[in-house]
Amino acid sequence: MTIEKVLVTGGAGFIGSAVVRHIIETTELTVVNVDKLTYAANLSSLASVADSPRYTFERADICDGTQMSALLASHRPDAIMHLAAESHVDRSIDGPAAFIETNIVGTYALLQAARGYFDTLTGAARARFRFHHISTDEVFGSLGDAGLFTENTRYDPRSPYSASKAASDHLVRAWGETYGLPVVLSNCSNNYGPYHFPEKLIPLIIIKGLAGELLPVYGRGENIRDWLHVEDHARALLAIVTRGRVGASYNVGGHNEVTNIEVVRRICGLLDELAPHAGGTAHSDQITFVTDRPGHDFRYAIDASKISRELDWRPTETFETGLRKTVAWYLERRDWWEPILAGKSATARRGLASDGGKG
Repeated sequence: MTIEKVLVTGGAGFIGSAVVRHIIETTELTVVNVDKLTYAANLSSLASVADSPRYTFERADICDGTQMSALLASHRPDAIMHLAAESHVDRSIDGPAAFIETNIVGTYALLQAARGYFDTLTGAARARFRFHHISTDEVFGSLGDAGLFTENTRYDPRSPYSASKAASDHLVRAWGETYGLPVVLSNCSNNYGPYHFPEKLIPLIIIKGLAGELLPVYGRGENIRDWLHVEDHARALLAIVTRGRVGASYNVGGHNEVTNIEVVRRICGLLDELAPHAGGTAHSDQITFVTDRPGHDFRYAIDASKISRELDWRPTETFETGLRKTVAWYLERRDWWEPILAGKSATARRGLASDGGKG
């Protein structure tokens, strides 16, 4: 399928900005970045492509259906890549309302706008249009010691965040089945890499490690995640939106299952090598175990054989290579993350439902 213009929602976020950078830097496609610029969005993540004549930024809220319809009518994209979402599980525990509003109501508003726009298309423009919804493996719930999530795994969300993403997945499928909107979906494992907002595990541990602060690990750190480098994910998403089958879903994983405590220990080892403490103490001495997250899923693991088989995608980064590059990036790019720490309390502990989840 030949497309020329993609509208990316949430393009100033972590995964969204990686997608925008990848498209502008490696293709001839035009990108329209639509982002509300909430707390985790950062336009400086797009500095390398901001001056490209093929890049346009529109500050807008996906919950505003009228505004979304106007943007689609104005820019007339060949595809929508929907990444705009509230995404931090701990924040969803403390304040689920924002997740319901953005992830469910916002997806509904965007689907309605896309449906109206699609109905105006004819001929080749109608044939090539796609609505790509980007979601998470957390919608599938928790795995035991064995097994993998496939595209046919039963949904079993356990947190307000994963429940809101499950709902948005179902809405997208329903708009495909009921209204004929040409949709495609993807569910990914845990992303990591450059430009990651410091509230998430890997950047949080890097930054606290550099500062000599305690490194918090939930429970005993035995929970397992499959880690996917964000730039590998960006390549997968471009393959899905351009070559994925209408109505299909694709799981995207990194083939890197690691316990949380092992992630932290590996970061400590890299910091000992690349940024040793002046006194020679090991960064691992800063590890401390804290109260676990409520309903903390034990294990996620992705079977990515479908996207490999159908779209010839495979991750290029191992966790070892990707984590080393990530730690090195945070050491080099204090100019990116230090202003975030100064202005947004990004590293504060959340997810204890101290306000009863009323936020």
